[in-house]
Amino acid sequence: MQEKIEQQSVSRHPEAPLDEKIEILGNLPFVFLHAGCLLVFLTGWSPAALAVFFLTLLPRMFGLTAGYHRYFSHRSFKTSRFFQFVLAFLGACSLQKDPLWWAAHHRQHHRYADTELDAHPPGVRGFFWAHMGWVMCKKNANLKPDQLVPDLMVYPELRFLNRHQKIPALFMLGMLTALGFLFEHAAPQWGTSPLQIVVWGFFISTIVLHHVTFMVNSVAHLWGARRFQTKDLSRNNALVAFLTMGEGWHNNHHRFPSSERQGFYWWEIDMTHYVLKLLSWLGIVWDLRTPPKEVYEEARRLDAERRSATLKVS
Repeated sequence: MQEKIEQQSVSRHPEAPLDEKIEILGNLPFVFLHAGCLLVFLTGWSPAALAVFFLTLLPRMFGLTAGYHRYFSHRSFKTSRFFQFVLAFLGACSLQKDPLWWAAHHRQHHRYADTELDAHPPGVRGFFWAHMGWVMCKKNANLKPDQLVPDLMVYPELRFLNRHQKIPALFMLGMLTALGFLFEHAAPQWGTSPLQIVVWGFFISTIVLHHVTFMVNSVAHLWGARRFQTKDLSRNNALVAFLTMGEGWHNNHHRFPSSERQGFYWWEIDMTHYVLKLLSWLGIVWDLRTPPKEVYEEARRLDAERRSATLKVS
């Protein structure tokens, strides 16, 4: 009953847009990416293809989790302008648009989380919309970041990625095709081909990357534990955290969004945090923000209240 009351309290807003709908024709590239995965039945697999799959999946995942999310959206650490662009380009190679668009949407998400003004509230528009329908909506695809991320608009290289979103995709296709020809001619014993490398390194890797990151918007707002009593319905989901290098500790994140670390405790595995910590030791990033003492005290208090309530019921 408490969950239903909470759901109703965040599902209405008088300014909610009514013109959102999925447009298939405008999303042919997105459909094409999914269809391209079917080529695996033609190419098969090889150890080299699986290696390329992971080598294209994990760095791009880091570009999204550390770059698009923790850096560009929340400014939870600092870095040089050079490494800022590295994070931006890695994230852009994930084909989830550019850092300006992504950060603008995400900041709006935190402002209106789980209301009708949120771009992807599963409790309002359903699981499919929260998971992928929202990215197929013309209104969301054409979001202009000028007013929403003015701190990022000052960088011409980020504005360039915003204007030329096809360049990272073409770069990925070109590099993977060249790598496939290199494997085919220099190491024929590996049994691979340019098409197989493209299928595993571009199509399958990109679609897996899309859907595991989309789970943060859908699954992590429906299933999991709520350590903090946030105004939204965010949840900590260990499976999503594992698949997304730490993004699944979503209730933690909504409680203190500016924290670079989203797994607040040692047992909450957060691979993005571990990599950023290593980079901080190397001087590549610095000023990693952490949750203040008050947040941990709040967690202990709420945990004690829940235990007390459980004892009373039993």
